[in-house]
Amino acid sequence: MSDSNMTSTHPAVFLLVGIPGLEHLHAWISIPFCFTFTLALFGNCTLLFIIWADAALHEPMYLFLAMLAAIDLVLSSTTLPKMLAIFWFRDREVNFHACLVLMFFLHSFSIMESAMLLAMAFDRYVAICKPLHYTTVLTGPLITKIGMAAVSRAVTLMTPLPFLLRRFHYCRGPMIAHCYCEHMAVVRLACGDTRFNNIYGIAVAMFIVVLDLLCVILSYIFILRAVLQLASQEARYKAFGTCVSHIGAILSTYTPVVVSSLMHRMACRAAPHVHILLAIFYLLFPPLVNPIIYGIKTKQICDHVLSLFRRKNV
Repeated sequence: MSDSNMTSTHPAVFLLVGIPGLEHLHAWISIPFCFTFTLALFGNCTLLFIIWADAALHEPMYLFLAMLAAIDLVLSSTTLPKMLAIFWFRDREVNFHACLVLMFFLHSFSIMESAMLLAMAFDRYVAICKPLHYTTVLTGPLITKIGMAAVSRAVTLMTPLPFLLRRFHYCRGPMIAHCYCEHMAVVRLACGDTRFNNIYGIAVAMFIVVLDLLCVILSYIFILRAVLQLASQEARYKAFGTCVSHIGAILSTYTPVVVSSLMHRMACRAAPHVHILLAIFYLLFPPLVNPIIYGIKTKQICDHVLSLFRRKNV
């Protein structure tokens, strides 16, 4: 077979294994996953509805929160339905090109989520460090540009991946040892020189996590300095209290990333299902807890949720 044919041969479909080594427990594992997916859909849809319905919440902080909720909805919907189909109906087949599209959406929206957390850190920085300029700095056009920049960055970084994967010959079979179409899981099935894919994937992940997290930390250094300079303890508590929800969202997003990264390096001999469960946890945990965090800690949202329940006599 010629090299030109080798570079263009790919299977018509991939077969997703699910969670290797735990196939006999798929039915039981699906119960918490389905429950989590349902809560994530309900929580994020409720957030979007409340922010859309109340004009008083059309402020930068809540607009960024709405973007984060929309991103979490896409992340959940990209992975969970197929995962549950594997667990319940053993529907493991996924078209090759559909797999690449799902992978593109998965990784792109993960990058957008990080960008939104950074944008929300910038919002808190302006609100606390430059409160008199808040309305003049965070204008509608700037918020739109930030949203477009987040999308553009993600699309630009992830667009090469499907094209890089299409050029490989997949001689190691169609079985993807994962619950969803993850980049490195697909690369492991390819023959030929995959070093560029490996390096590119790691470089993008490090670039996004390190750059965004450093900028978030820098924002909070300035915020902490401004808060400590406030005259009264009550003012300091109130100012920093506006950041609690955002800090919770940061921890819910980046903690699984750090834990998964440490596991890959310090426990590389751990069973494959350990790494896959951590990867799933990273995708499911933020969409589940972010609406809860903001619903509890943000008075306006909490009041709206309670009023919705009162109307239904719940």
